[in-house]
Amino acid sequence: MSDTMQAVVCHGPRDYRLETIPVPTRGPGEILVRVEAVGICASDLKCYHGAAKFWGDANRPAWAETEAVPGHEIAGRVVELDEEARQHWGVDVGDRVVVEQIVPCWSCRYCDTGNYHMCQVHNMYGFKRANPGGMEEFMVLSTASLVHTISKDIPPAHAAFAEPLSCALHAVERATIGFADTVVVAGCGPIGLSMIAGAAAKFPQALVALDMDRRKLDLAVKTGATVAINIAEEDAVARVKEMTGGYGCDVYLEGTGAPPAVLQGLNMLRKLGRFVEYSVFKEDVTVDWSIISDDKELDVRGAHLGPNCWPAAIRLIESGRLPLDEICSHQLPLSKFQEGLDLVASGTESTKVTLIPGLA
Repeated sequence: MSDTMQAVVCHGPRDYRLETIPVPTRGPGEILVRVEAVGICASDLKCYHGAAKFWGDANRPAWAETEAVPGHEIAGRVVELDEEARQHWGVDVGDRVVVEQIVPCWSCRYCDTGNYHMCQVHNMYGFKRANPGGMEEFMVLSTASLVHTISKDIPPAHAAFAEPLSCALHAVERATIGFADTVVVAGCGPIGLSMIAGAAAKFPQALVALDMDRRKLDLAVKTGATVAINIAEEDAVARVKEMTGGYGCDVYLEGTGAPPAVLQGLNMLRKLGRFVEYSVFKEDVTVDWSIISDDKELDVRGAHLGPNCWPAAIRLIESGRLPLDEICSHQLPLSKFQEGLDLVASGTESTKVTLIPGLA
């Protein structure tokens, strides 16, 4: 193994560069992995443009720290570890692993109560120099990480999809979907499609997908949606109310990151309905809050990361039930990271873009 490797390094908004840097050295109890795949998330794109606000802290910069290596949807092979790490995670050299994006502190009030995804310190892979992400050939998984094994028989891009899928499954959990519910998912990108897959497993009365891209709507039906509505061609609020006797949907899952989708959901929900927000927005969203209170008494719930959902996400991927060959639409070498970001930005040419460091 060489002493150096290729990595994408952040130098500020719209200034990511492919560089040759030293291969990291693991410490006691840590794992060195060869990165096989790293997905490009919509939040990576917002971060690249300097528009994402992470962790709810206005004093933090709106992009990754300079000299940070981005990428938090990671799958790789274990190449080096010690006995401490082997016992801690139950993995060995040659195993394929996926790693949760958050690196909890394990000592704050949230970690102490099992809510590690809301860790007060909230370190994450791919945004800070201290925790380099997966857009590099090798990376070190710290002792605080949450590491899971996944089948070696599935394509690397499918394995890396465990991260967005786990996040979407958590959003579905937050929705407390019942058998009699009409559920609407706004947006049929990777998160929205994953929400549809999770919601379909709850067997609601109806599962409605919303998007403006016919290709993605067709994929939503393959993933489990019972109704697909192109919002560019028809009034989705009127259609859903017609389906529900004029009441509106019971559950609305927002996965677009587009401000108009928020108001759409508030108008589409019935009284006492449940709104689950997952997206990261690049701008503030303004709505009439009286819809939430005086008009409908809605439950509005946030969803962040995928706590305790990774085993389910991995089982779903390994089951072969998802059309992942179509969802994971583009795999590019690390050297074409800019093309990958541009594909995600276009929104119409791809569904899930994944960088494969070992791809020529």
